[in-house]
Amino acid sequence: MKIGIIREGKVPPDYRVPLTPDHCKTIKEKYPVEIVAQRSENRCYTDQEYQNAGIELVDNVDDCDVLMGVKEVKIKDLIADKKYFFFSHTIKEQPYNKTLLQEILKKNIQLIDYEVLTNDAGSRIIAFGKFAGMVGAHNGIMAYGKKTGSLDLKRMKDCTDYEDAKEVYKNLKLPPMRIVLTGTGRVSNGAAEVLRDMNIKQVSPEDYLNNTFTEPVFTQISSLEYVKKKDGSPFSKKEFYESPENFQSNFLPFQQKSDILINGMYWNNDAPALFTLDDLKEDDFSIKVIADVTCDIAPVASVPTTIKASTIADPLFGYDKLKQEECSWENENAICMMTIDNLPNEMPRDASLSFGQQFVSFVIEELLDENSTLIERATIAKNGSLGNHFKYLSDYVS
Repeated sequence: MKIGIIREGKVPPDYRVPLTPDHCKTIKEKYPVEIVAQRSENRCYTDQEYQNAGIELVDNVDDCDVLMGVKEVKIKDLIADKKYFFFSHTIKEQPYNKTLLQEILKKNIQLIDYEVLTNDAGSRIIAFGKFAGMVGAHNGIMAYGKKTGSLDLKRMKDCTDYEDAKEVYKNLKLPPMRIVLTGTGRVSNGAAEVLRDMNIKQVSPEDYLNNTFTEPVFTQISSLEYVKKKDGSPFSKKEFYESPENFQSNFLPFQQKSDILINGMYWNNDAPALFTLDDLKEDDFSIKVIADVTCDIAPVASVPTTIKASTIADPLFGYDKLKQEECSWENENAICMMTIDNLPNEMPRDASLSFGQQFVSFVIEELLDENSTLIERATIAKNGSLGNHFKYLSDYVS
């Protein structure tokens, strides 16, 4: 098998890699696999680092069996009859990538999406989510500092790595603030790690709602706290995942008590939004900054003010609570929004190192097994047809 690490084509560029030079070297030494890297000026690991690890640099990857990237491959760059790994952002029927999936089917490409690589229990085995949460939390505090003029926090992208960021945190003097963090998975736990490293005290949801504080605090809430049954019956996590349409938001107490919302939960299209646009007009809506790591774009979104994705170069925009339209984040009536959709790209070496290790540990041997059920579960398209677990996308691609 010959694997090609492809050049990222999205603009603005993504600096992450699916496999670091050391990961490539490890795979070559342990398995009957050849690996080459397509030349690129934008990777966090340089061409020279790949060369130093014994990885051949190429311009053309047409002779590779498997092509590995991070973000969506541009339609013009797709090579027919190949096996691709990348995040396709199609499984929620995202309209902006419908044409991409249609072209993948036309070109007889096997698309294996990292987002749906799962073990037998259904848990994801490979992800950048932790790092999205870490950068999201950092940027949320950065945005609050800018919005209130209370602090000037160095950007994560300007730190060499996370150890460098932690040195910055040691001298950070934060004002009293209240932060609500949604979710309990990789993303949210990554965000919580950063908040704790900033020496922000974590409190229970009950204490958060019922007590006053003179120091910065945060609480991490799950679906148990932010939704409730429409009919008033007891909450069931299993039912929420299976039938989210039976639930409504229970976020009101938190939106009345919080300065910052860091949204790190996984959201189903049929689940209720955390709050409504009408809620924004209420005097007791106290959230000033929203760092939406989930970044589903409204109107089908957990945060209705996430009307677009922001960028690493231009991370913040405002949403006018009264006029309900985009504005400058500095406006008096504006919620300051941070909605970068490629957050791990602000700490690409840390993120790539972790991601590649997961691939080496859990995926490479499965890739070499022609009968792998793990690969089959993550195959969105193959032989011109949708994969067995993605037939529900038929209307989307037709």
